[in-house]
Amino acid sequence: MKLCDHHLHSEFSDDSETKLTDIAEQALYLGMSEICITDHHDIDYPKDEEGHTFLLDTSRYISAVRKLQEQYKDKLTIRLGVELGLMSHIADKIIAYTDKYHDFDFIIGSSHLVYGKDPYYPAYYEGRSEKEALLEYFESILANVQTFDNYSIYGHLDYAVRYCPSGEAAFRFSDYGDVFEAILKTIIEHGKGIEINTGSLYKNMTYAHPHPEILKLYKELGGEIITIGSDAHVPKYIGYDFETYARDILTATGFHYYCTFEQMKPVFHKL
Repeated sequence: MKLCDHHLHSEFSDDSETKLTDIAEQALYLGMSEICITDHHDIDYPKDEEGHTFLLDTSRYISAVRKLQEQYKDKLTIRLGVELGLMSHIADKIIAYTDKYHDFDFIIGSSHLVYGKDPYYPAYYEGRSEKEALLEYFESILANVQTFDNYSIYGHLDYAVRYCPSGEAAFRFSDYGDVFEAILKTIIEHGKGIEINTGSLYKNMTYAHPHPEILKLYKELGGEIITIGSDAHVPKYIGYDFETYARDILTATGFHYYCTFEQMKPVFHKL
């Protein structure tokens, strides 16, 4: 069985131009049985240097994915998802959004902003050490998982490491072990999960998110819900390193199953 990609972006995300049909065709070409489209919705995202706001036209998006599902119903299972930017200080807006839209099979909770700054940009790291910048990022995730219960899994837990000026060398798990233990315990207690995100592998990192030590801790704490996503914004990265890195790291860490989601409920599949 081919692993299913549960983190994919189309032209409905500000940072992608990929047609929904191109995603479906590439998934079929790769032999996948199921995918989930998870376009960005980041409330209160300040317009960035490229002019992106990352606000999803949700009604139009849902309609387009429903049309895609009908078009491929005999070939490919297509789930409706969203990657929802979480920030604890605008919890009322984010909760109102998920209260309004009940259509989603799957919601990735993600941290793309910390106090209005995106770690994608160098400005986030200026005027302080990389350790301080990363700690602030991880502490914001802790605040989010303590605040929200309206998501399925937390996406790319160590996303900020991807864009550190020193790259992955800036991250030492031992510097943040306590905060990750608190994050993961809260995720598990709330019945949520995390993802293996292979997007970092085609962005010149040597490991997929999260760092293997984070993944190991999640397993040791009793975590079971885990999805696999490429975070692909173009078709060529769909399913990237699933059959090699993703499967291998999960089995090496002691996982026997991975998850997909349907109607916000995890479905377990043997690796």
